[in-house]
Amino acid sequence: MSQAIHIENHKNLIHIDSSLHKLVQRIELLNYINPINIEQEKRNFFASKYNINPNFKYRKIDFDAHKLQQKLFSQDIDTIENEATRAFYREVIYDYSGLIQCIETIGQGKKFYFNALKSFGTPTEKDVENARFILHFGDDEYDSEMFPVFTAAEAADYFMEFTKRYDFEFNIKYSTKISAAAMVQNNTKTLVLKKNHRYSPNQLKVLANHEIGVHLVTTFNGLNQSLKIFYNGFPNNVETQEGLAVFSEYMSGCLTLYRLKELSYRVMAADSLLKGFTFCDTFDLLHNQYKLNREESYNISLRAHRGGGFTKDYMYLTGLKKIYDRYKQKEDLNPLLAGKVSLEHCDIINRWQEQGIANENKYENFAFAKNENSNTKLEFILDNLK
Repeated sequence: MSQAIHIENHKNLIHIDSSLHKLVQRIELLNYINPINIEQEKRNFFASKYNINPNFKYRKIDFDAHKLQQKLFSQDIDTIENEATRAFYREVIYDYSGLIQCIETIGQGKKFYFNALKSFGTPTEKDVENARFILHFGDDEYDSEMFPVFTAAEAADYFMEFTKRYDFEFNIKYSTKISAAAMVQNNTKTLVLKKNHRYSPNQLKVLANHEIGVHLVTTFNGLNQSLKIFYNGFPNNVETQEGLAVFSEYMSGCLTLYRLKELSYRVMAADSLLKGFTFCDTFDLLHNQYKLNREESYNISLRAHRGGGFTKDYMYLTGLKKIYDRYKQKEDLNPLLAGKVSLEHCDIINRWQEQGIANENKYENFAFAKNENSNTKLEFILDNLK
């Protein structure tokens, strides 16, 4: 039976899915959560000898959050015949509603933090113990691969070369208003590079396998699906997405203990929010107690405190552990590359593929074919995380 006929049998589902697609175009939290005055506030913070909390400013929301909520909840989910699919789409609506609440309270302190908690959770005691376990290992010897020498323009050339193995097209733009060295904007199919950043050879490889090998591959696989939810994002997809992306670094042989420690510091920073730490407190924890340099301490504190307290960053480590364990158990990772999907919804992806309403992946992650990691310490650590 052709896919068109399969789709015809699920008219109500397709109608609701495309209706949601039109509504959620604007709901990309990362477009709003990054302060627009990062560099200025960093200078002020350093000048204050780390004693005055930054005063971050954010871009204005360009949609009516209340109207959008109303339209979300007016979807006639009950017309979806299949019970599991109906329950899934109900969860989708609550998930997007939560993200809208996050976006409309950015910069409102605790109000935003509690919304972020609802959407992303917070590190458990076990997550914090895993982070501490990683942080107690001595650093690897400094490698020339880690030396930051490439400009953002040279990084862009590297990424374009890396992408030649794929036939998808995306935009590259430069920004001083992002907290990461690079990030993918799903809805504009854009790789954004931090303008004033210097990239090391290792970081280029990390970002290529992380941002292109996973985030862009899942963007374009999602676009290739009949159901737009693959592109817009399943509930709780962040942990799976970031877990796959860091696992891609591991498989391509560019994950380092240094990088694992960075992810562990992010867990500690997210946990510090739960303890009521201010920006200064989190910075002090990283810079004075953990002896992390001030640039990185600032950056990780910024990532945790933006918006009013953004916990998402602890999921890189929890996601990596879940994907690594799945790989060790020889489970297929391909369904997880079908779009912005989540581990806990694997069964629904498989069911939709059997029903002919979900496609096989158009693009693959080449790093997943062969394990190029030669660092036995990393393997030991990942095997022993709880």
